[in-house]
Amino acid sequence: MIRPLPLVLLLAAACAPAPPVPVARGLGPPDARPGACYARGLTPAVIETVTEQVQEAPERRDAAGRVVAPARFVTQTSTRILRARGENWFETPCALRAGSADFIAQVQRALAARALYGGAITGVYDAATRRAVRAYQTPRGLDSGTLSLEAAKSLGLVALGRDGV
Repeated sequence: MIRPLPLVLLLAAACAPAPPVPVARGLGPPDARPGACYARGLTPAVIETVTEQVQEAPERRDAAGRVVAPARFVTQTSTRILRARGENWFETPCALRAGSADFIAQVQRALAARALYGGAITGVYDAATRRAVRAYQTPRGLDSGTLSLEAAKSLGLVALGRDGV
């Protein structure tokens, strides 16, 4: 007998962050390198909201110069999008995509050495690891909890190759 999954598991799976996507499946940026692994990031929109008081009617004064009726103001709020929401693809270590416990443990140790990760070295890419990765990458221009290949290189987890010498 096949039993349906509990609704909680289905919801948790739907809310889980998307893992890196290998190019082999045909998903990734248009200029993807064959055999490389990618993750998709979303950059939030930047919205500006301006609220200002605009004079609706000036004050009125009598012949002696006394204020008979104060000026009337209305509040006007305007919103505009400074930068639209965007999608960006970035390369990520394929060992992360494969769920390599050894590689994830190395990531955790590297982040712990930089005082960004305080959890146990488990080899599991859990919420604490994602937060630490995000804390490491955000100042470097990538706001994502998925480790990028560039961040892995700067952490010393991936060989640099010719372009990184």
